[in-house]
Amino acid sequence: MDSPPRIRVGALTIMAARPRELGRFYSKLLNWPYIREEEPRPGEPPEAGYALVCPPEGVAEPALNFDYETNYRRPQWPAVEGEQTSTMHLDVGVDDLDAAVAWAIECGATLAAVQPRPTEHRVMIDPEGHPFCLCLG
Repeated sequence: MDSPPRIRVGALTIMAARPRELGRFYSKLLNWPYIREEEPRPGEPPEAGYALVCPPEGVAEPALNFDYETNYRRPQWPAVEGEQTSTMHLDVGVDDLDAAVAWAIECGATLAAVQPRPTEHRVMIDPEGHPFCLCLG
């Protein structure tokens, strides 16, 4: 093969106990369209299901899928030995950290107790326990 095939990230999938609720949270936080959701499959609890949140038209960023995980355990951040850890997080660019933190809290996030570099970014915790960072720039 002379050159590798074109490969690109189209979406990130975030597992959750309440994926449709988490999808609505990120839709509001990012001001992105809540595209669709699916109801729980037979035998799943009422909070299960699926949601899709996509960037607005013309914005070249990956979509966010939210999918139900039967054995979801809320991650601990920072990591705690023997507890569920976060395996990845989103970095969200912002122009004003304080305003972005206030907005994230209004949407349902909490400010993490530990802030490694508070002048550059703020670690937030979404309603399902996933950390995400609000980053200047």
